[in-house]
Amino acid sequence: MLKAEAFEVAKVREDFPILKRKVHGKRLVYLDNAATTQKPQLVVDALVDFYTRYNSNVHRSVHTLGEEATAAYEAARSKTAKFVGADPKGLVFVRGTTEATNLVRFAWGEKNVKKGDVLVATLMEHHSNIVPWQLLARSKGATLKYVGLNPDGTLDMGQLEDLLREAPRLVAVAHCSNVLGTINEVSAICAMAKKVGATTVVDGAQSVPHMPVDIGAVGADFYAFSGHKMLAPTGVGALAARKELLEEMDPFQSGGEMIKEVFEDHSTWNDVPYKFEAGTVNIADAIGLGTAVDYLSSIGMERVRKHEVALLDYALRALSEVKGVKIYGPPDPARRGGVVSFNYADVHPHDLATILDEEGVAIRSGHHCAQLLMRWLDVPATARASFHVYNSYDDVDALTAGLHKAGKLFRL
Repeated sequence: MLKAEAFEVAKVREDFPILKRKVHGKRLVYLDNAATTQKPQLVVDALVDFYTRYNSNVHRSVHTLGEEATAAYEAARSKTAKFVGADPKGLVFVRGTTEATNLVRFAWGEKNVKKGDVLVATLMEHHSNIVPWQLLARSKGATLKYVGLNPDGTLDMGQLEDLLREAPRLVAVAHCSNVLGTINEVSAICAMAKKVGATTVVDGAQSVPHMPVDIGAVGADFYAFSGHKMLAPTGVGALAARKELLEEMDPFQSGGEMIKEVFEDHSTWNDVPYKFEAGTVNIADAIGLGTAVDYLSSIGMERVRKHEVALLDYALRALSEVKGVKIYGPPDPARRGGVVSFNYADVHPHDLATILDEEGVAIRSGHHCAQLLMRWLDVPATARASFHVYNSYDDVDALTAGLHKAGKLFRL
């Protein structure tokens, strides 16, 4: 495994077998990390090890394999909780950020939101932090309102203060925008919301993988993140919440494991977090998440963040030198996560992504599950390059070289 004192991108790349692949005869330059990250061999090996050596269900069997699987699963919970400064007893394994917000919608929202309540989100939210609240507002007769943005892509804090005067029941906000890269002041927002009695939901899908996060310091009631964006397998993530809040909530799903006792006319619930982990859980991928946490911890999240800020600075300067490129979001790399969204003259982002793919460069094109933000930007879509620990300046150079090729094809 990579040691913290030797964070060299060339060495990191050796840990990711997929980066040895060529695409259209070119070196793979993977710049779609905000969608999903690649997996180090260590994580792949952890999955293989589980399935070939101690595959068993957890929390149920007293045989050796069952005990080993349970120990590994709970160790992954403890490591993940420590990684983000959360209480392990308040950390629920879920499929990802989307399932986490839906858990809050049903298990907390249906019980606590009443007719006439105000819910608050922002225009930069991913759909997974908008649509659940739209559906909740519709089912309960509540109203969902939005915080707008400043021209530089930061939140309009004055408008947030105005909405907080309406004593909203819930405030949902991204820690870091998946389009603009904007890093929101979530600690301050949660503190402001708490003063008016609002419950807070923070989408950490783009923050936990890229920077040190201390959920306790953030002060959110609910904080969600996904494993596949932080070098872990797909299908696993976490919802961190105050333990007492989880205890007050009804189960999200029902069935095995989430019960304590079942009678003919009623049932009682298991302790948290198990009350929210019904049925056979995603054991292997949770163990993979714990292994990804080990990998990132071996580098150090301070180093990860420092690396990405330097890479962002380089990318923002390089892209701004390409005539016709328009970059969205804060210009200061210290105020944004590892994401750069842009458009290139009148070339549609899908066409641009296709041309770049021919050069081995993988980016994202589209609305990025953020259509409200696209409308605010007054564009149908953007191109998006996003980074992680295995990216470096030569990847940015490959991106800009691909843009110049596209410019020639479109005679820009």
